[in-house]
Parts: sequence; structure tokens; C-alpha cells
Amino acid sequence: MRGLGLWGLFLWGLGLAQASILYLPLDDRPPNWGPCAWERVACPPREVYRGPEGADLAALGAWLLASPGEKLVASLDALAYGGLLQSRHLALPAEDALARLAPLLAWRVRYGGELLLFGVVPRWDATQRQRNRAVLEALASWPGLPGVYLEAVWDDALRNSPAPREAKALPYPSRPGADEAGQVLLLRAFRPGLKVAVVYEEEALAERITPYEGIPLRDTVRGVLQSALAMEVSLEGRPDLVLYVYGGGNPRRAVRHLLGLMSRFPVALADLSRVNRGDPGLMAYLLGLGLYPRLASYASWGTPANNLGSALAQGGLFLKDPEGRLRRLAEAYFAHWWGEVGRPWARTRFPEPLPPEARGVAALWPYLELEGYRVDLEGLRFPWDRSFEAEARLGLTALALEFGGRARPTW
Repeated sequence: MRGLGLWGLFLWGLGLAQASILYLPLDDRPPNWGPCAWERVACPPREVYRGPEGADLAALGAWLLASPGEKLVASLDALAYGGLLQSRHLALPAEDALARLAPLLAWRVRYGGELLLFGVVPRWDATQRQRNRAVLEALASWPGLPGVYLEAVWDDALRNSPAPREAKALPYPSRPGADEAGQVLLLRAFRPGLKVAVVYEEEALAERITPYEGIPLRDTVRGVLQSALAMEVSLEGRPDLVLYVYGGGNPRRAVRHLLGLMSRFPVALADLSRVNRGDPGLMAYLLGLGLYPRLASYASWGTPANNLGSALAQGGLFLKDPEGRLRRLAEAYFAHWWGEVGRPWARTRFPEPLPPEARGVAALWPYLELEGYRVDLEGLRFPWDRSFEAEARLGLTALALEFGGRARPTW
């Protein structure tokens, strides 16, 4: 691999993996790699992940076996195939894929840490779905091992996809999703038993069959809560967090709900109004009324399961971390802006792979203030050289003179 041999990986493991929780993401796209920048987990060196080429599997396994920890949140598809994209089409026998997962149990034996694992049931167009199903079925005994949790998430259930049926046939938990799964299992690792009250914009929303899921929204929500080992309670049950589910019906009504809820509870907002894009009307209300910076978390970047999982995970993980909460809100706003402004701008002007000139979209970044800090877009890159995902480097600049310019929030 580039610039980092196995000895370097061993030293990296000794130096960085002293964190009690390790995280081996699905790939290096922002929703999956993001937690590696949260300063809470130890991750493989970024060089191990190589964009659409897929992860360097030898290097990934070497890092894992050199890295002690109390818990490991890991993607099966990263270790077996190199990532999500590769899992759909890589020609590899099931026996070889299973052999590549052996380091997980070796890590468990060597360090005694807990395994929190997820595998993806691929979307409708995968050419290797029979192989993937055989691998997931062969792991049926793993959840019975001490200290092992395993779940399956099904990806993009469109066009009568068989994925929901295949996932439900597995003898361990399954639900819709994919790119948020690592975040949700990190919440399970850090804060199991979080008490969560779920509030829908309107009650009928709970029974709606949402895009890319193939099941009623209520079942998706329950699946995400189960993945996080969160406990659903009523508003009267003294929740640690309220998960507000917005379906795009009426932003003014939603804001009235939020005003009442936010005066009593931390609120994580999942905007499910559109796939890969939020509701600009709702965001305008949130910013105009000063509600956005007060949210526990916000997500609108993906499918319903993606957004539910991200909002829940980030809201729970940063409940007691005001600085981290603010930074996650800044990142979530960038994702909203990218879906609404950045991605359409880039797609109408440049072919893919995107040229360096596409970074000129940064000039359109708006003025954004969060709790006395201006959010600056200091850098922009396209990790997979396409417009679907963009990775931002955001800075917080204090506006009050007593903070003396650039600063980290201190609460």
C-alpha cells in the first residue's frame, strides 16, 4: 500500500489503538469514515481505505490484529470484500470471504474485547448476492458466541428488491440501512440503554412505507433503536433523548412541535422529507428562529434509515459534549447544503471524475452562525471523485471579541 507497510501498521496499532473502542468502517465515504474524526475511537490509517478501489485487506487485517481494545465495531463487508461497492460485484467464493473474516474472532481471542458487527444485504442490482447471502447465513452461529453481536442491514430496497426478504430470513437481527450502521453500533458501544422517546411529525407517518426500506417507517425506527440497544420510552418516561421524525408534511407545524419539545428535552431531528436532501423550508425556520444550534443532532443526508441512524447516534453520543455536538451540527448542515446547493451545482457543470475546478463550489457556502461561532468552509474534497459525496473541512471562528478570534468552543 502507499507509504505504509505492515510494520508501520503495527506501530500505528500500538500508538493509536489504545482507545478502548476500535472502529473499522464500511469504507471511506463521509458517513462511514466520519466517526474516525470524532476523537472517540481508534480507526485504521486512512491510507488503508482506497476509495472506490476498496480497502487493502492485508493491511486492514494487520492493523486489526495489532490493535487491542475493549470493543470493536466492524463492517464485515470491509474485511471480506474491501467495502460496500466491492461487496456487490467482486467475484470471490464464499469460502474465501469467510476466511477473510477470521481475524475478527482472532482479535476476540487475543484481546478479549467485545465484537459489534454488521453485514450488508446488497441492493437489487448486486451481481454477487447469492455469495453474500451464503456468507451471512454461514455466520449464523456467531451471535451465540460470548461477546459477539451481529446484525444485517439491507441496502436500498428498490424495484422489488429481494433484500428485505433475504435479511429477515437470517437468524439474527436485521433492518434497513447501511452507511449509518457503524455510527449506530458506536452508540451501542458507548451508551447502551439510552432512553429514547420517538415523536412523529404526524401519527400516520409511522405506518408509511418509506423509500428504500420496503417496510413501515415504525419498523425501521424500532430496528434502529434495537441496533443501538436503546430503550424506547414515552415522553413521560424521562427520556435521555427525543428522536423527532419529520416526513416533510408541514414545516411550520414541525417547528411548533420542536419548540415545545426542545424546552424540555434534547431533540435529535431526522429529516426524512426527501432522499439525500432535507427540507429547505424547515431548515429556514430552524435557522431563522435560532433552533438549529440548540438541536442535539440533525440528519438529512441519506435514506430514511440513514438519517434516523445518524440523528440518533450523534444525538446520543454527544449529549454531554457541547463542543462535539456543535461540530456535528456544522457537519450536518454542510451535508444539507451539499444536497441542496453543492451537488446540483457540480453535476450541471462537470463530468465525473470531478476535476479540481469543481471545488469552486465552495464559493457558494453561506454565512452560518452557531451559538456565537461562524462556521467557515476551509476546505473541500471529493474522496471518490464524484459529486454524490463531498468531504468538508469546517472551522469555527468565535464572533465575540473576548474569545480572541479562532477558538474551540469551551463549555
